Amino acid sequence: MKKTPLRMCIACRSELPKKEMLRIVRDKDGAVGLDFSGKAAGRGAYICDNPDCIAKCVKNKLVGKALDVSVSDDTYEAIKQAYDNRKG
Repeated sequence: MKKTPLRMCIACRSELPKKEMLRIVRDKDGAVGLDFSGKAAGRGAYICDNPDCIAKCVKNKLVGKALDVSVSDDTYEAIKQAYDNRKG
């Protein structure tokens, strides 16, 4: 029997199956963005597919801390917009 990979949310710190979470990725050039496929190359951080966790991530600038990179306010706004657009 195969184990389900678990990842920890950078906002609420709960562990959930990888497939239930959104991946935020930093590529080799240092660009940060949402990875809806979960397969983009680069360093990844995971966040619950939950509007509260997205808001907490943006408010507390958690992506920069998790990926050890300087992330601009524009990037956080782009992450929020990409999430909102995907949700409908």
